[in-house]
Amino acid sequence: MQKIIEMTPTQSSMLLGAYNKNVRNLERDFLCTIEPAAAGLVLNGEDEAKLDQAALIVERLYDLLCKGHNLTEQTSCYLADSLLAGDSEQVASYNPDLVCVTAKGREIKAKTKGQANYVKAILHNEITFAIGPAGTGKTFLAVAIAVNAFRKKEVDRIILTRPAVEAGEKLGFLPGDLQTKVDPYMRPLYDALQELMGVDQYLSNLEKGLIEVSPLAYMRGRTLDNAFIILDEAQNTTPEQMKMFLTRLGFNSKVVVTGDLTQIDLEVKQRSGLQIIKPILQHIESIKFIELNNLDVVRNPLVQKIVAAYEVYDKEKGARFRRKKSER
Repeated sequence: MQKIIEMTPTQSSMLLGAYNKNVRNLERDFLCTIEPAAAGLVLNGEDEAKLDQAALIVERLYDLLCKGHNLTEQTSCYLADSLLAGDSEQVASYNPDLVCVTAKGREIKAKTKGQANYVKAILHNEITFAIGPAGTGKTFLAVAIAVNAFRKKEVDRIILTRPAVEAGEKLGFLPGDLQTKVDPYMRPLYDALQELMGVDQYLSNLEKGLIEVSPLAYMRGRTLDNAFIILDEAQNTTPEQMKMFLTRLGFNSKVVVTGDLTQIDLEVKQRSGLQIIKPILQHIESIKFIELNNLDVVRNPLVQKIVAAYEVYDKEKGARFRRKKSER
């Protein structure tokens, strides 16, 4: 069986990507081949239903290309995973929302359904919690929205914080004063701000005190008005620290809390403030909880597979632990 999707040779080349990397996953998942031809792209396969599914995704990719979107392997992987999960509506309506433009002109977009819901939650609520695995854009999207709000003068400053919890290393053995020691923990936040604002503007705003990147401990005793505040790596907060942070909220401020409950670095006996917060606050108006999953991973598609593999491992480990406990 064969399907032909008409487009120019240039368009077919852009859609396929270098070494056809944008469609390799479609060929694997839907048991077909996708090749360029004079008329456009030719899809061949023996299973008519799977061929129709592959064609639906290629047609959506072509539509996105015509609208000026930059196609990547991650885009086709996300559409394929959505379709395989039974969400054909998401494939048909997929249209990444623009969130921010970096200093170098790169467009930052919400690339998945989960990310789009996350962006909407931030824009329409005073406090938003984003819980999900690495690579889902929790921190970067929050920083992008913060930069946008700062540019529009909706807030006077941006405050980024995270708990300085050791993940195998000891702060005491690092050289320098306290600020020097905690700087490595803040590095992902520095990097995001510099990419979005540009190094010069970032440093200028940092010097003026309009941008603050500091450990969570520095938040105690403050009330933060007219600010966009992001708490990153919140799975490493204790319940007391989480309460302390949330009560810093002042007037005309917005808070985003991000974390990954599978990467808690607290000592075994300590509870995570992020683990217990949802049942406490979920019924309060203007507070929204967003849960992202491996479908929302927007890094190298291999990261998505790694996250999924760890989820399976954790479930099996939990099942073994429960069996041993019941046998005692």
